[in-house]
Amino acid sequence: MEPSRCQQDVRDPVPRVDAYGFERPEDFDYAAYEQFSASYLVVLARRAAKWSRLLRGGRAVRRSGTVKRYVRKGVPLQHRAHVWMAVSGAQAQMDQNPGYYQSLLQGAGSPELEEAIRTDLNRTFPDNVRFRKTAEPCLQQSLYHVLRAYGAHNPGVGYCQGMNFIAGYLILITKNEEESFWLLDALVGRILPDYYGPQMLGLQTDQQVLAELVRRKLPAVAALLDGHGVLWTLVASRWFICLFVDVLPVETVLRVWDCLFNEGSKVLFRVALTLIKQHQTLILQAASAPDVCDKFQQMTRGPFVTECHTFMQKVFSEPGSLPMATITKLRETCRATLLAQG
Repeated sequence: MEPSRCQQDVRDPVPRVDAYGFERPEDFDYAAYEQFSASYLVVLARRAAKWSRLLRGGRAVRRSGTVKRYVRKGVPLQHRAHVWMAVSGAQAQMDQNPGYYQSLLQGAGSPELEEAIRTDLNRTFPDNVRFRKTAEPCLQQSLYHVLRAYGAHNPGVGYCQGMNFIAGYLILITKNEEESFWLLDALVGRILPDYYGPQMLGLQTDQQVLAELVRRKLPAVAALLDGHGVLWTLVASRWFICLFVDVLPVETVLRVWDCLFNEGSKVLFRVALTLIKQHQTLILQAASAPDVCDKFQQMTRGPFVTECHTFMQKVFSEPGSLPMATITKLRETCRATLLAQG
């Protein structure tokens, strides 16, 4: 009937772009997403009420058992920037360095750094309407400022591919360049040291740590990859370097980041192990190296990763015990091996 067609015409443009500006793909499953959204909106409303009580009267957010529990269950979008800034230490750094971000932007920049950043601007989220040159405002300019300032702040890292995606997400959430800069500094400088920059030793180390954890917890998967000669850098490097951006759905990535800012890099191993354990049967069907890579791509699509609330519950249960002492020891061993190799 005519009225329903009119309703369809009104509704169609809305779901094509999500709340963060990303265009949904042609094969997007609207029916499944709407079913998930209906239940998740109830969860979000309940969490928002709890967070509002916790933050009532401008109360400061400090790491605690309660905050850890709340963060694991999800930070509402309206509080996300505030909570990330608090638990990561970024707010304290910004407060202690007033005017520093602006001074970096006003300083003389490196032509090489600026050119490297500009080269990647158009490659950053081409499916996001807010990063297009036709957008008003166009977030490419904010992205350029944040990355240029960070390169000047940390010349040992400068700019590395992958940082553009991370900074882009930070800008989408904070809507503030200076806060995005300090959150990027928290990630690159403290939470994920040596992930970015010329040698990426921290990134290489953690990929080897993941390989060892899989050998211990999911030996059949490790044996399959070894048997087909598939290196973990081939299947998991993007998971770590982009912190699951452009790998998992946006809302799921943000739930992972809630915990990453509060609990540190151990969360990345939990997410990776959960994905692998949940899809162990699928992976073990692979008959060749290209098939293994294809299975790993399949793992990051579908209802399991879209239903972010259930997914995060699995992240903190499926991998089992994962003491920080174990990860620290594995990091020391893997780093020593990498350095010895050269």
